[in-house]
Amino acid sequence: MDEVVMLGHGSGGTMMKRIIDEVFFEAYAGEELRRGDDAAVLAAPGAQGRLAFSTDSFVVTPHFFPGGDIGRLAVCGTVNDVATSGAKPLYLSCGFILEEGFPVDDLRRICASMAECVREAGVVIVTGDTKVVNRGHGDGVFINTSGVGMLDAGVNLGGAQCRPGDAVLVSGTLGDHGITIMSCREELSFSADIRSDAAPLNHLIADVLAAAPQTRCFRDPTRGGLASTLNELAAQAGVDIVVDEDAVPVKPAVLGACEMLGYDVLQVANEGKMVCVVASDQAEAALAAMRANPYGADAAIIGHVEEARPERGPKVFLHTGFGGKRILDMLVGEQLPRIC
Repeated sequence: MDEVVMLGHGSGGTMMKRIIDEVFFEAYAGEELRRGDDAAVLAAPGAQGRLAFSTDSFVVTPHFFPGGDIGRLAVCGTVNDVATSGAKPLYLSCGFILEEGFPVDDLRRICASMAECVREAGVVIVTGDTKVVNRGHGDGVFINTSGVGMLDAGVNLGGAQCRPGDAVLVSGTLGDHGITIMSCREELSFSADIRSDAAPLNHLIADVLAAAPQTRCFRDPTRGGLASTLNELAAQAGVDIVVDEDAVPVKPAVLGACEMLGYDVLQVANEGKMVCVVASDQAEAALAAMRANPYGADAAIIGHVEEARPERGPKVFLHTGFGGKRILDMLVGEQLPRIC
């Protein structure tokens, strides 16, 4: 284990997994936390059904970017995490950590964006907290959101449910958010319009579950991108996942930006896309349900689940556009451009 915390420990890749396993899990993880899903599913005493609960913190800079802002991210991220369990998100909390000197007009703009997003998602912010730190001890604004939803009886989704033969889908083009943030942060200019994909996907998930009840799991490929997400699912279920590179939807402008910057688009963050694993005979129904939703117009079936070879453990493989096959690893540390 590293002796100090580094940026890579929050990247969504192998360094983040290590600090979770060796620090947080070792200290206090119970059975529910060790499941490793995006939301915990909990018994609701005295009520029929179960609760889904999740929390997330948002520290993105810049705070405003094409397609969204830190407030929209905070709502979408937690709504989507709760919805991955198959629950209907209902209530959010919102905690602000503000730095002294942060413009109140910017705060109003962020709150207005959050209000618009909760209306779209059909949830309500019901409690919150505000702290202010000294000038120079923050980054303007950090936001924490937690969410609660209700889960119907019989719904049991999670990464451990993936089975050999299942199909793997994504709800749209990859890399849009990560490249948007990078272009803003580094003041890069692209001829094409690249915008964040931040979106609440709870209605899309509900539509998929109605059309394909044999859906195994949902997972939003945020930090670490599709590569880290699929490796997490493979490890949870003890299976191999095989992806067809040519089937993965990516906008040409995003792919071009990744090639220029030296990024692997499969490791770039997304904030409005969903990975779905579903029984193969219901894959087309799930795909049609995604494409019928405005946020799923570019959805695609990108791969399938296979049995893992016990002598080497679960892996994710990529069939490349050149006809080869390679291991698709999790992101290691922070993603950096090629330097040689």
